[in-house]
Amino acid sequence: MVRVKPFAAIRPPKNLVTEVAAPPYDVLNSVEARQMAGEKSLLHITKPEIDFEPIAGEHEQRTYDKAVENFKAWKQRGWLVQDAKPCYYVYAQRMGERTQYGLVLCAHTDDYAEGKIKKHELTRKDKEDDRMIHVRIQNANIEPVFFAYKDNAELNGIVARTAAGQSEYDFIDENQFGHTFWPITDDGLIARITEIFTQDIDAFYVADGHHRTAAAARVGAEKKAANPHHTGNEEYNYFMAVCFPESQLKIIDYNRVVKDLNGLTPAGLLEALEADFVVREMGADAYAPSRLHNFSMYLAGKWYSLDAKPGRYDDNDPIGVLDVTILSNLVLDKILGIKDLRTDKRIDFVGGIRGLGELSRRVDSGEMQVAFALYPVSMQQLMDIADSGNIMPPKTTWFEPKLRSGLAIHSLE
Repeated sequence: MVRVKPFAAIRPPKNLVTEVAAPPYDVLNSVEARQMAGEKSLLHITKPEIDFEPIAGEHEQRTYDKAVENFKAWKQRGWLVQDAKPCYYVYAQRMGERTQYGLVLCAHTDDYAEGKIKKHELTRKDKEDDRMIHVRIQNANIEPVFFAYKDNAELNGIVARTAAGQSEYDFIDENQFGHTFWPITDDGLIARITEIFTQDIDAFYVADGHHRTAAAARVGAEKKAANPHHTGNEEYNYFMAVCFPESQLKIIDYNRVVKDLNGLTPAGLLEALEADFVVREMGADAYAPSRLHNFSMYLAGKWYSLDAKPGRYDDNDPIGVLDVTILSNLVLDKILGIKDLRTDKRIDFVGGIRGLGELSRRVDSGEMQVAFALYPVSMQQLMDIADSGNIMPPKTTWFEPKLRSGLAIHSLE
């Protein structure tokens, strides 16, 4: 079972939350962050390169130093204040008609090392190193990771009752997504939440934040090695996560655009696709995939439906059955010559939140030559793959809305 604990969050006063809270560090580039960041924005801590003129490099020592300076200043100015006692927190996110309710808590780094925190993506060492530096220099988890867990009726009930009470924060962000936040301060309830996780929840699944999770585990191991009196209960053994029951989460499609047709004409591409797909022209109106193994393609001003033919994939293989695998094997590799999705500069990825119009726009502009939209992966598929110890292909899952940074920070002190 997983180990969790409450923590005394460092967070903005209620009247400042909309000024401090910010999008995650990795959804904005530096120019966008500078344009968005107000005086009190957490972006000055998570993307401190914006405080230099011209904008500094993200990995320069002066940038890291500025992050530490700003975090200290935000606390000194009262823009971030630590709670008086360890708590759990309920965090609700609203997108349209859908609301998802998560618990903000601290997970244990040993659970990651022991495979109880299950991943579905590979990480890159350079990105791990960068996130590790940020945790180390701040001695804190400034931004949370995003976990899922299998539904538990009692936990769902606790969260629902908490969310029926008066919230601490409740605001709408620039994308019209809602964010609501409740501290759980009752000692008996805190103890029961800890007990449920340690007795009944056998695993966490990393939904978003693989690099931050790996970095937190590495910092914990580093501090453990430096402490001759290590017990396993020190604060550095824990890192901050927002954990949602899997039934409330919805994965959005993650689509592909390609810069060229690998020497083929549009007619040649259509002919090559017919070996493995039933191809139907759908016209100029956007066409979205309607089921697994059905793809949509935008090519030369028209949308097409592609149905993978039977026998071209293995429904008993948790990786082979994924539409991202089918598309990669039968189209991107076999026809377009794209062998490595992580390194090939001819392909780019578009989160489904941007809509199919973004795919046609990039092709019509001449920047790209063809676009493919995929049916979203399910949470069950994600968990099956993580449980089997397999790894999904790159850029398979897109979760929305993103966790808002700055609602809670976890100090390792």
